[in-house]
Amino acid sequence: MNKQQITQLNSRFDGIAQTTAEDNVEFWYARDLQDILGYTEWRNFQRAIDDAKEACAAAGGTTGNHFVDVNKMVQIGSGAERKVADIMLTRYACYLIAQNGDPRKPEIAFAQTYFALQTRKQELIEERIRLHERLQARERLKESEIALSKNLYERGVDDKGFGRIRSKGDAALFGGKSTQAMKDHLAVPGSRPLADFLPTVTIAAKHLATEMTNHNVTAKELTGEAPITREHVQNNTSVRAMLGERGIQPETLPPAEDLKKLERRVKAAEKKMIRASELPGYPTEQEEEEL
Repeated sequence: MNKQQITQLNSRFDGIAQTTAEDNVEFWYARDLQDILGYTEWRNFQRAIDDAKEACAAAGGTTGNHFVDVNKMVQIGSGAERKVADIMLTRYACYLIAQNGDPRKPEIAFAQTYFALQTRKQELIEERIRLHERLQARERLKESEIALSKNLYERGVDDKGFGRIRSKGDAALFGGKSTQAMKDHLAVPGSRPLADFLPTVTIAAKHLATEMTNHNVTAKELTGEAPITREHVQNNTSVRAMLGERGIQPETLPPAEDLKKLERRVKAAEKKMIRASELPGYPTEQEEEEL
């Protein structure tokens, strides 16, 4: 996502933001948000809202303070109006809805970041998007390594063998530095995975090499530690060469922020959002009909 796209999305989300007259609390109408997040049918969007409500309750939030049923009058042509059901959503509610969307969609990825922030400064939004991308890359690498480990176990390689294969692959990727050597170089605690301290481009490179190995182990019907090691080393060597063509040497890149610390910070921000963004004192849809 480039800066122009970020600016355009930021403008669209800002354009549908509302504030309560009494308390000046920021909120969004669900039907406005539906369109920006790419939902064409209300019933499909309601499913995402229901999932978000469950997540809110599980996190200890009061669902009724973040998802407030309301009725609105909308024009249907020739000046006529009809009443439609809508929902007032707090920033936290919008964030939870985005969390249940497809992260590959730029609108969803942006919304997750936009609503996670208490500020709208564009440089902070760009930073949080980069952090989101790193978390996604780390999860993809973890999944590919688990798949490779299972694949190798079926081909006569145990956990220790998998560790040796992965370390030799790392040495090929990092210009001769083994996994432990890279951990020492980046001051990674002994019990922590190296990937938790790597920048996004390096995590993605490890993921690509691992996926290539996983594919070729099956396609070539490789068995045993030695041939699989050769395959993994070759794939990491190829990926390193590709990075080198673009002027990137993985072993020279500085360490990135510890992903565990990042996740704790995100969770702390979510708890703060719960307390800061509630919409107290608004009647439910049923209560409105009774008035």
